[in-house]
Amino acid sequence: MPEMTLTTLVLLCLAAAVAGWIDAVVGGGGLLLLPALLLGLPHVPAAHVLGTNKAVAIVGTSGAAVTYVRKAPVRVGTAVRIGLMALVGSMTGAFFAAGISSDVLRPVIMVVLLAVAAFVMLRPSFGAAAAGDTGKKVTRARTVTAIVLVGGGIGFYDGLFGPGTGTFLVLALTAVLHLDLVTASATAKIVNVCTNGGALAMFAYQGTVLWQLAALMAVFNLAGGMLGARMALRKGSDFVRGVLLVVVFSLVAKLGFDQWTA
Repeated sequence: MPEMTLTTLVLLCLAAAVAGWIDAVVGGGGLLLLPALLLGLPHVPAAHVLGTNKAVAIVGTSGAAVTYVRKAPVRVGTAVRIGLMALVGSMTGAFFAAGISSDVLRPVIMVVLLAVAAFVMLRPSFGAAAAGDTGKKVTRARTVTAIVLVGGGIGFYDGLFGPGTGTFLVLALTAVLHLDLVTASATAKIVNVCTNGGALAMFAYQGTVLWQLAALMAVFNLAGGMLGARMALRKGSDFVRGVLLVVVFSLVAKLGFDQWTA
């Protein structure tokens, strides 16, 4: 456990709980958890911060995934296949990341996110009903598209750049597989477990995880994740849409700030 004040430890645990809630509902919990760790552990090497972040996040994500699977109509097999493809994509993206400047990527992602926000606001029916309610059949071709393009493509983006991966997953799964937003969030959690597991294994192998701190924060992240999943299941797609828009605009603001101060 690194040296820190009790106040810092309490704030990190609270951040882990809130991040778990956000991530369970619509993805994007890393927007809060990773900056909180960076601020709370200013003298800890970045690799240890990243490893600890993954160790915390995978616990909350797993708890949310289990909560969703018990009550939402999730196709677990398809979700795992997407997750495995996303794992391969993220490793590939990480390989190319050294040659890409984030200064180039930020403006592009900001434009994409604003377009996404406009689409969600102008299409209130988006993600409101599942495939069985809309008459749209999820064909084998769409399933393969979700595995290859959604899993591989968004996984590649996660390894290359990262911010907003969970949110992009929810939106893409909703569009490609005709899922409602709640089921898309549930599916995204299973995908996230696969990708986080791969990343955590690498960090653990490198010895860059602060296990004691991660274990404590993971308890709060798990509680937040399970609470978020239950709220999403109870309140439905309209609630998820509202949280989605807040997360999207928060991500745009963060990327804009990073671009301004770069």
